Amino acid sequence: MQVAYLGPRGSFTHQVAQQAFPTADLQAFETITEVIKAYETGEVTYSVIPVENSIEGSVHETIDYLFHQAEIHAVAEIVQPIAQQLLATSADKAVEVIYSHPQAIAQGKKYIKEHFPQARIEITASTAYAARFVAEHPEQPFAAIAPQAAAVEYGLEVIAQDIQEISENFTRFWILGDKAPSIALEQVAKKVSLALTLPDNLPGALYKAMSVFSWRGISLTKIESRPLKTALG
Repeated sequence: MQVAYLGPRGSFTHQVAQQAFPTADLQAFETITEVIKAYETGEVTYSVIPVENSIEGSVHETIDYLFHQAEIHAVAEIVQPIAQQLLATSADKAVEVIYSHPQAIAQGKKYIKEHFPQARIEITASTAYAARFVAEHPEQPFAAIAPQAAAVEYGLEVIAQDIQEISENFTRFWILGDKAPSIALEQVAKKVSLALTLPDNLPGALYKAMSVFSWRGISLTKIESRPLKTALG
């Protein structure tokens, strides 16, 4: 069985994929869109993607692609604790450029502002990619925000631990597939995520859509609006 994840090795998504599918052939992809497409085209049996962080909210690349481009089901959900580390090839090296994924940069922005206010921020496709890039340029004044696993994977030093603004930091991951995988989950939740498009200029349209859940005693945990990309809301 082949499983796609947002790579490279050492990313949070890689950790989740390893935990969920310890014996599977894990395939790394550079972007979330590529991870989803790998399942969409039948290249893999399952895809593992991040969908929401407790500090920074939804991962828009995931939400928007699933809504606008694909008819795919999320068949399992895993919530992973997230701890961001500042990594470099040497703890004694000056840091002039910090690389990471936008979510990780946002989670650590307070620490960066306090300790490295002059550092330039560079965005990468994943935290692990940032760590690998820093490891490949040991002579440069580079650092990466990435998980501890990436430090081990690429031989980097942790120069600052747990730099996320809030210690209670979690990311929700979805497993995309045709049916629920045979994996160990803490609980089997009766939960569903829906994408709705409401008609224009219809008073009470949102109320009417939401009221059907109330009538049936169904709790809503989150409501989010995303642009249609074809017109203003």
